[in-house]
Amino acid sequence: MMNYFLSEEEQMIVDTARQIAQEKMKPVREKYDEEGTFPWDIVKELADAGLCGAYIPEKYGGFGDGNIMNLVLATEELCKVDGGVALCLAATALGTLPILVGGNEEQKQKYLPRIAAGTVAAFGLTEPSAGSDATGMKTVATKDANGDYILNGTKCFITNAGDAEVYTVFAKTNPSRGARGISAFILEKGMEGFTFGKKENKMGIRASSTRELIFNNCKVPKENLLGKEGHGLMIAQATLDASRPGVAAQALGIAAGALEEAIAYSRTRVQFGQPISSFQAIQHMLAEMATKVEAARALLYSVARMIDDNNKKDPKDRVRTSKESAMAKLFASETAMQVTTDAVQIFGGYGYCKEYPVEKMMRDAKITTLYEGTSQIQKNEIALNLIKEHAKLAK
Repeated sequence: MMNYFLSEEEQMIVDTARQIAQEKMKPVREKYDEEGTFPWDIVKELADAGLCGAYIPEKYGGFGDGNIMNLVLATEELCKVDGGVALCLAATALGTLPILVGGNEEQKQKYLPRIAAGTVAAFGLTEPSAGSDATGMKTVATKDANGDYILNGTKCFITNAGDAEVYTVFAKTNPSRGARGISAFILEKGMEGFTFGKKENKMGIRASSTRELIFNNCKVPKENLLGKEGHGLMIAQATLDASRPGVAAQALGIAAGALEEAIAYSRTRVQFGQPISSFQAIQHMLAEMATKVEAARALLYSVARMIDDNNKKDPKDRVRTSKESAMAKLFASETAMQVTTDAVQIFGGYGYCKEYPVEKMMRDAKITTLYEGTSQIQKNEIALNLIKEHAKLAK
């Protein structure tokens, strides 16, 4: 790994995450994958170590400046061992970022310290008819006589659903206005009319729970509106700009873990009287895998630093980082699929068996090309911004 000149605080985050991953996660990763159960013991370890607040500012009980870079470093290190278990942290960050992005001071003071202390959160945007096209959502929020909101509708494929206590949910408050009629809300588990649907039986990240959110005349207090009515899509977009590097970090960690496993195996696996690492065909595979992993890391770290620097500016001087976030997620997730596939190939028949971890890494890697925007959506985002930038320069 290249020297990225991490600060003392950042290196401490890496070291802490690595210790938890190796000592606490590694012994149980197979168990959680087989059972598909939520890793509450790991949540406690992360909370006790302060990592649940890595991306939350210190004034709200978090860690230092609460930079996205902190989240990226912790997520990458945890995912080198298990991408599914580590989602208890990464997906909570996704559910928390709308509060950081669009919440008022009272909302931040109420929820962020709880989350920094280990409360799990979730992000409710996707629906059966609204995946890549979030504006197609059917969930609606209408006002009652007191000005509170009544939510009706269903969300699907929601990570941490059922286990999370805090939910940031998006619904149409004015359907006639299309994208400008979407608003964001903070919900809590146990609210009347808020229940959960089936738990999905997934190919990978099986330690992470994925369920439906069901709203049947769910009453949400008016003070739980995030930002203003009609600002929901802007909050969602700003959230994804900041959260997609987290998915990239998950993908990077899975790829880096698979690379480490492949190198170690190639040095001990003997065929034709010598370790397979001595064969040029294997050496070339490892070289390409390592180069892609390092390239993904360099891109991701630079994007995370860009986001953190941007957030320190006066709001009027900030710029959208959607193109760069999309690039990091696209490249890292596609790298994860390629590297884990090659790792299984290097292991041969053993790589296809659950006795070795690379088959799980391959299964876990696939989701990173799908959630928080498919690879195709990332390409759309990148191209759209490139065209806009060129048009602006042309003027």
